[in-house]
Amino acid sequence: MVIREMRGLHDNGWLSSFAWVLMPDRLHWLFELGPSYPLDRTLKRLKGRSGQALGHSLQRSGPIWQPGYHDHALRCEEDVQVIARYIIANPLRAGLVSRIGDYPWWDAVWL
Repeated sequence: MVIREMRGLHDNGWLSSFAWVLMPDRLHWLFELGPSYPLDRTLKRLKGRSGQALGHSLQRSGPIWQPGYHDHALRCEEDVQVIARYIIANPLRAGLVSRIGDYPWWDAVWL
């Protein structure tokens, strides 16, 4: 449900998604915002729609997502593909899998 909402934001021009990994307790996502949608509004939409769908599916009331988020704007000299590899490797560092190919919830445009 979260991934469906992420793809919807990409497909509807809210952002251009480069790489992401959805983990049991967090989401790491590298994207470029579209010209008309600020970060706070974009994440509010993602969290609102996915949280509502998850709450309904889990038959749970109350918030699904924690309030707020942590963001990091890339500097011009930072290599986007290096950052993407770091994001994708999060399940390895967390000990969830021994190879990234075994983890099902990630994607990157460079595949």
